Amino acid sequence: MFAPGKRRRMNLVAVIGNIFLPWFLFATVYACVSFKFHYNHPTLTSLFALAGFCPALAAGYYAYVAKARDADPMWFTFSALSFFIAACLAFVLGDMNFYVNMHPFYDIENLNTYPSVNPAREKGQQMMDAGRVYFADGTALDPNKAMGFKNLDLYCVAPIVNGNAQLASYDFWAIGVNCCSGVSSDFRCGEFNNPRARAGLRLMRGDQRPFFRLAVQQAEAAYNIKAAHPIFFSWMQDPVAEVNSYRDAGYKYFLLGVFSHFAFNVFCVMCAMIGFSKIGRY
Repeated sequence: MFAPGKRRRMNLVAVIGNIFLPWFLFATVYACVSFKFHYNHPTLTSLFALAGFCPALAAGYYAYVAKARDADPMWFTFSALSFFIAACLAFVLGDMNFYVNMHPFYDIENLNTYPSVNPAREKGQQMMDAGRVYFADGTALDPNKAMGFKNLDLYCVAPIVNGNAQLASYDFWAIGVNCCSGVSSDFRCGEFNNPRARAGLRLMRGDQRPFFRLAVQQAEAAYNIKAAHPIFFSWMQDPVAEVNSYRDAGYKYFLLGVFSHFAFNVFCVMCAMIGFSKIGRY
């Protein structure tokens, strides 16, 4: 049996370790899953996230050994649970942060930027690698050829044009979800009412692209036009600010997660200390 002073020191080590080690594990796995490492090495990221459960297994093993030796396994058991929760939360929250915020940011950053694009002259096939497009003076939306396709949500499209002449192929389209009526030629998506808006940010969500393509096909049939290689953009004034907002949101949610987990972990350790003291194992 430990002497009273030594017992307090050992418990202090257990308390400090259970506050900081699971939090460090959470922050490390959360960062790995949230940011560029995940984008460049998805398989290694999954393996790293799985390795995050090893501390929980190790703590569980030490709890088993302590119990077999008639020692107190309570803090080891608590550590195993803390490590397991930290690894689970880090993977789930990091994956959400990555796919909602950081993945679109990295995708756009890896694509090209095209200035002074004139939809009356340029073809969509020439800009299949476009991420941000700045259109030439005189470019605007044509709400008279807008269309919506209904599939639970309403997928809205409107051609981006320069001038009033009929185009051989309408390849540049502004898009949005649930921002048009679907039955009349109207379009209220993005910065449609901003006279300074003359740029587009490429649609990167592959799950939405087929529905926008169907909306374009409906517009082709309804208005007797052609869209050989349609490319979809969110219509706005400043694509750089929009892209940076993805990055900023990713960092914001990362820091929020790190500090929230620390507070949660401290709360759990305090509850464990109170509970263990009541059963005489503090």
